[in-house]
Amino acid sequence: MNGLKTAILLAGLTALLLVLGQTIGGHTGLLIALGFAVVMNFGAYWFSDKIVLKMYHAHEATPEQAPELHRVVKELAKRANMPMPKVYVIEDDTPNAFATGRNPQNAAVAATTGILRILNGEELTGVMAHELTHVTNRDTLIGAISATIAGAIAALANIAQFAMIFGGRQNGEGGGNIFATLLMAILAPIAAALIQMAISRSREYAADAGGAKLCGHPLWLASALLKLEQANKRMPMPAAGAHPTTAHLFTVNPLRGGGFATLFSTHPRTEDRVKRLREMAAGRS
Repeated sequence: MNGLKTAILLAGLTALLLVLGQTIGGHTGLLIALGFAVVMNFGAYWFSDKIVLKMYHAHEATPEQAPELHRVVKELAKRANMPMPKVYVIEDDTPNAFATGRNPQNAAVAATTGILRILNGEELTGVMAHELTHVTNRDTLIGAISATIAGAIAALANIAQFAMIFGGRQNGEGGGNIFATLLMAILAPIAAALIQMAISRSREYAADAGGAKLCGHPLWLASALLKLEQANKRMPMPAAGAHPTTAHLFTVNPLRGGGFATLFSTHPRTEDRVKRLREMAAGRS
């Protein structure tokens, strides 16, 4: 069900991009939007992992530098029947982790020094199982593509608004009226962000379930999520330079927000995630 929901949401995101292009510039605008998406997704496919690791100043760690992290990842990769991912460490006291890479053959996991300090071995295993499930489910690629399309929509909307401010009304071939163009330029980025966040939340639930099965102990991940949630509330990552465009990658949301802002949250509520994991554990006992 999560896979079908993700496919529908990705299709909706792509359709929104094409409709925005059509509204702005008619048939030509549609072709430009399509070309924009192809180029940006090509870049996301090949380079998103390298970009995000550089953004967070992650450094590849040897087994001697991070023995427990290497041990956990190696054991889980063997259970998941996937190649050993590259292991990175981020020098940051805020506890969190993420996985990246377009497929299991080109995957990497990154953990902050903060998470390595506060989690015990069982909890770290639960978190890494969650992250490796993201890799085997291709969530790392799906997340990069959805973020890229949403970014393309925002960029096109900004171009349209700039053109209307400085170029006046331009009803080119099939371009529609200025009111429709302005409305699309305002609403499309909001709709794109909502769809992107919905995709991210759906994949988080799937990774929780898959990670719990991979490590064999749902409560290990549940305990880790509660610790990470509380620690990120006390010491949120924005102070250390978190990037909103990559928030969906992390085990727990590194950005804080409540109320209306939860619509744009990349993660489900931690309470809901923990509840599902506890239900899984109860079903096993």
